[in-house]
Amino acid sequence: MTDIVLTTINARYVHAALGLRYLAANMGELQSRTRIVEFVLGQRAFEIVEDLLALNPRIIGIGVYIWNVDECTRVVALLKKVAPHVTVVLGGPEVSYETGDQRICALADYVITGWGDVTFPKLAFEIMAGNVPQGKVIAGEQPPLAQLTLPYAQYTDEDIAKRFIYVEASRGCPFKCEFCLSALDKTAWPFELDAFMGEIEKLYVRGARNFRFVDRTFNLKIAVSERILEFFLARMDNNLFLHFELIPDHLPDKLKETILKFPPGALHFEIGIQTFNPDVQTRISRRQDDAQAEKNIRWLREVSPALIHVDLIAGLPGEDIASFGRGFDRLHALKPHEIQVGILKRLRGAPIDRHTEVHQLRFNPDPPYNVLATDCITFNDMQRISRFARFWDLVGNSGRFHQALPLLLGDAPFDNFMRFADWLYGRTHKTHEFAFERLCEFLQVYLTGVSCVNTDAATAAVLADYEASGARGRLAFMDAGVRTRDAQSATARARMRQARHVTA
Repeated sequence: MTDIVLTTINARYVHAALGLRYLAANMGELQSRTRIVEFVLGQRAFEIVEDLLALNPRIIGIGVYIWNVDECTRVVALLKKVAPHVTVVLGGPEVSYETGDQRICALADYVITGWGDVTFPKLAFEIMAGNVPQGKVIAGEQPPLAQLTLPYAQYTDEDIAKRFIYVEASRGCPFKCEFCLSALDKTAWPFELDAFMGEIEKLYVRGARNFRFVDRTFNLKIAVSERILEFFLARMDNNLFLHFELIPDHLPDKLKETILKFPPGALHFEIGIQTFNPDVQTRISRRQDDAQAEKNIRWLREVSPALIHVDLIAGLPGEDIASFGRGFDRLHALKPHEIQVGILKRLRGAPIDRHTEVHQLRFNPDPPYNVLATDCITFNDMQRISRFARFWDLVGNSGRFHQALPLLLGDAPFDNFMRFADWLYGRTHKTHEFAFERLCEFLQVYLTGVSCVNTDAATAAVLADYEASGARGRLAFMDAGVRTRDAQSATARARMRQARHVTA
């Protein structure tokens, strides 16, 4: 019997919702009557509702996030129309703040703000017992982590075989960066390490090899980092992949020594630089030793075997496009494998909102609440940066243009790539649905016709990247080159005939 359904809409199938699994693990005597059902963006709301109601639930709990709030709103609206007897309970960061302003909260029966691990089970028990809890909005209880049942047994064999396995050795964050909801945390709370490692061991034995640690500060306590890394080192195989988020300016020698023991490609580190502008860092309460962060990233990239992904945020209060560009160039010089160019978002509840009036931050009223303009960056320039970010993913982060990218960027990466982004959008008026072949052709045209790179060098570089990708077929400029050479040969032959005729 499925009386309680826990559900959400993930961005992709490979993203298994850790939050739902925490709820399921802590349902107590109701666990056998509880089921997790996950959906993916792109599925129609009617179909989602039909699938949910086919289980004949009495309670549906929905995890709401910035990427799925629109779709979840449509689902809840349909549920309350066709099955008003089903109790709908919302939770998640998107509905933990400003609940009075949101249509989805008005539609639902209950909203749990903050931590839901023990609060949702208590609410479900009351509803199942026929009691009617007072008040729609319920503040989530934050218990000591030792009181929580860990969720990792809730991962199915299919999850382990086909999806990312999200885990956390700690919750919360001691830092106060105002663009992040973790700024509201008082500290970082660690799980009891022996219990956590025991669960990781069970997952590994079951076949899990793709572990994504969601800790905000994996390297906050080096002794814990060391133990986790040593655990995986002792079980290293060719399929193991580990993702961690690192504090950029905290990488002591002991941790470096352990990192060096891993084979290439096994470790993936996400590092948030966000901005190199010290005035902006102070303004948003971000503490960061830029020189040390730079030194650590250089070591990770040049010495360590890890894959390095670094984040920058455009649109922070008080940072103009020139400052952001300098930060991009400074970061690019460190040669991380990926530079994620993000646009500032006004997450509900995040302290960044205090700068809205002073710095004229104009946010999109709809998800993902991205900043549209500031006192330093016009709407038009913010649109250009957004397109820069998209095209950078296609060209810079894709790993497909090792030969052509250096020619494109030259000695001024941000300015040169922005010119390319402006040109590409001007030619196509789109930022998505670029076939790889067309992207190669656009690059060759831009390099030879606009950027004035040597035609032979540019063509050879793009062609080398195309062939290295394993793609097959002919690109337009290849045929054009053949036609040009044929025409040149024909002209040469005609001149030779004319010369022979004159001589005769």
